[in-house]
Amino acid sequence: MCSRLLLLFVLLCGHPAMASTLLAYTEELPPLNFLQHDKVSGFSSELLQAMADKAAIPLSLQLLPWARAYAMTQSTPGSLLFSTVRTPERENLFRWVGPISPRRIYLYRLAGRRDIQLHSIEQLRQLRTSTLFESATQKRLLELGLRIGQEQDSGRSDAVNLGKLQLGRVDLVAMLDWAMAWQLQQAGLDAHLVQPVALLDDARQYWYALNRQTPDDTVRRLQAALDALEQSGYTERLRQKYMGRDKVPAHIADFTVH
Repeated sequence: MCSRLLLLFVLLCGHPAMASTLLAYTEELPPLNFLQHDKVSGFSSELLQAMADKAAIPLSLQLLPWARAYAMTQSTPGSLLFSTVRTPERENLFRWVGPISPRRIYLYRLAGRRDIQLHSIEQLRQLRTSTLFESATQKRLLELGLRIGQEQDSGRSDAVNLGKLQLGRVDLVAMLDWAMAWQLQQAGLDAHLVQPVALLDDARQYWYALNRQTPDDTVRRLQAALDALEQSGYTERLRQKYMGRDKVPAHIADFTVH
């Protein structure tokens, strides 16, 4: 009897205690995170699941509207929000694991519109650009003098904005590079249909944001798992699966603010 108790003690001590389930909230943001066949899928979702498996942390994924997911992560211990842009305003609201993806927003034109060559903000103000409704990009273009309903046209989704570009209703569309690649792929369109003519924003990256009460050990294990997956090549293979090869255009206008 004593030997059995001793064996049980050794087994328990030799393995980490059963971790509580990590509640991961996300929004519809393909190809990083989206619902497919009633399952949360996408680059960031698959990567997080691989990290949780490697760190031996049970994981539950749930797709919610962004505002609700953001609020629940702040108020719910043992929760995580993704894919989250890490900003100075958010820095002390969460604990962070990452980075998981760059965030580069370009201005795209149809490849056939060679008449559009951007070199200055003044030239941009002479064109009509489509952005996502109530997005950070919409606000950025407002700061550059592009008025909503005039130089700036807002759509409810990237797919809608790409359609406007194809139909000639706008001259340019502002979109994340991997989102553009995803939209072209999903629509069965040639990857060379559009061409980036200006970089609008590349100052931030996407991270996993954890509730402030998340234990140090959980944060360390998840970060170590992410680092190991990166070093093994798993992350790059997953990135190519959802986003294609990472290509940074050269010799285009730069409208970024750092």
